Amino acid sequence: MPDTTPEPPLQPLNAAVIPRFAEAATFMRTPRVNDPTKVDIALVGVPFDLGTGFRTGARQGPAQIREMSRIIRRVNATSRIAPFRLCNVADMGDTPINPFDLLGSVDAITAFFKNLAQHKVAPIAAGGDHTITLPILRGLYKGEPFGAVHFDAHADTLDTYLGTKINHATPFRRLVEEGILDPKRTIQIGLRGTRFGDDDIQYGYDVGMRIVTMDDFEEMGRKEVIRECRRICGTGPTYITFDIDGLDPVYCIGTGVPEPGGLSMRDAQVIIRGLQGMNLVGGDICEVLPLADPSGHTALNAANLMFEMLCVIADSRVNRK
Repeated sequence: MPDTTPEPPLQPLNAAVIPRFAEAATFMRTPRVNDPTKVDIALVGVPFDLGTGFRTGARQGPAQIREMSRIIRRVNATSRIAPFRLCNVADMGDTPINPFDLLGSVDAITAFFKNLAQHKVAPIAAGGDHTITLPILRGLYKGEPFGAVHFDAHADTLDTYLGTKINHATPFRRLVEEGILDPKRTIQIGLRGTRFGDDDIQYGYDVGMRIVTMDDFEEMGRKEVIRECRRICGTGPTYITFDIDGLDPVYCIGTGVPEPGGLSMRDAQVIIRGLQGMNLVGGDICEVLPLADPSGHTALNAANLMFEMLCVIADSRVNRK
């Protein structure tokens, strides 16, 4: 029997009526909406790259991801989740940013996501550099610490970087210190690459994070990593954060600090799909650097990973009401 459940009122543009190349780009061609009372899941741009220490330009990431997301369709071919059939999904624009004020921008991002949380809207953000996870989770926090599934080549748990406390190398340490992130419910996947010193990722081990380096990943395989994600995060509220450099550079040359020997797109898709049924409250995809990949290949992969997140978050939202 065909599914006769009425669709939510907010729907992406129909490519059979309006070609994909037409109209202004929005995330996955969803409606552009400002009113959070009409939205279940918000797709949000965070064009912030004031926390980068090497190649800048991730502020252009949301725009290119929007453009490349025109190709996204409506149903996940593997899980069969149809997120736009489950939830009202909208592009809620970009957060406020002052390119001359890092701390002011962080506060503005926090306020934006706090407003979404107050209206019970689940966000999926496109950055921007990985600093953005700090203000996003500050905004979403309501007293119960989050668990996290964190894909990345780098741990991002340094105490300081170039003498500063808030940048793309420190957000997860700040979140643990502030009690927003539960390290014992956090798993980091894909860590690799050369390091500044012997203790670059030691903080995560010290506070109880589950760290799966790429060497570990190769020994464990995808199924075991998925089991670890589910075991570590349990039934509590869990956030997905994906630094695009968690992928091997053949899939993401357009990023600030590419590291050889990373995850494949297939690895990433399968693991995110394996999170279905968990208590997922939001997510982000970060560090897309369009200037280093004019073809849009990196942003295309980011858009597809956003869709994978959208599927499992929409499923979680419906099944946990």
